[in-house]
Amino acid sequence: MINDNKKADDKTSDNKTKERLEIVCPAGTPAALEVAVNSGADAVYTGFRNETNARNFPGLNFSPKELATSVEFAHANGSKVFVAINTFPKADNQELWHQSIDDAVAANVDAIILADIGLLDYASNKHPDARLHLSVQASASNAEAINFFNKTFGVKRVVLPRVLTIPEIKKLNSEIDVETEIFAFGGLCVMAEGRCSLSSYITGESPNMNGVCSPASHVRYEKEGSKMVSKLNDFTINEFEKFETAGYPTLCKGRFSTDENDPTYLFEEPTSLNVIEMIPELVDAGVLALKIEGRQRSKAYVKEVVQNFRSAVDSFYDGNDIINDLGNLAEGQRGTSGAYVKKWQ
Repeated sequence: MINDNKKADDKTSDNKTKERLEIVCPAGTPAALEVAVNSGADAVYTGFRNETNARNFPGLNFSPKELATSVEFAHANGSKVFVAINTFPKADNQELWHQSIDDAVAANVDAIILADIGLLDYASNKHPDARLHLSVQASASNAEAINFFNKTFGVKRVVLPRVLTIPEIKKLNSEIDVETEIFAFGGLCVMAEGRCSLSSYITGESPNMNGVCSPASHVRYEKEGSKMVSKLNDFTINEFEKFETAGYPTLCKGRFSTDENDPTYLFEEPTSLNVIEMIPELVDAGVLALKIEGRQRSKAYVKEVVQNFRSAVDSFYDGNDIINDLGNLAEGQRGTSGAYVKKWQ
């Protein structure tokens, strides 16, 4: 939808008219979807209750019937629904992924988020009218790759990996004719998106193939003296003192010992990406959609984050100050701009 606000009438550097910034929100359950819609989501992204999506956790996701009902609710309330079918099937076992694409189309979803080139080929040929988005799992971060997916499979939007600065995104938008969606809030992946297999060394299950990073079935918490220890398949991932919150045991974000110091976070201390104060710069760069991470999060989390982003985006277009009030929901109560404002080489 083209916004008639003056800021949205400006032209981007490639002379494409800017549309009003879209808030894309997570929903791990039908109840969370209703909360996201009622809190002001422009679009909600979900997944099926199987290994076709990268958040394949027990108790989450949608059956085909639940999805169809939820799409009806969202459309009746002015929101869109995207379905993530963004894991990579084995070459000899694609039926589940093909069926999930068919089920998403039958449910009248507004877009299907895909990463695998074979699935993109299947969807674009069997369902030529379906709107296709390129998942961050495809790791497409340059014009050559994005234009290939657009010309070959008709992809209309790309979810960019969290590795580009805002100036790099602006330059990229001048070289492609595809909408760009960027991650705006939530956990910050420290691995190369779409290429992570680290947790599979411990659990045998890859987030890119099985849809689970540190699957819950392998997670344990144990008391050892005064400490709480988090384990993944009998491997100690982290130790927490009484005054610390015991985080989820994700291998790449565990605490490690080196020869030089005590156990520390070698990859990244617990922190959350938060771009809410960068909305003006992101709009100027030609970004069309802000993606909030967290399909495994609670309804309360979804409500508060969506309401804050709804208020921030509306304030921007109304010419008012943007309020950043999400520090309490950040991992470790710490926020980061990630690579968007990169100060290193």
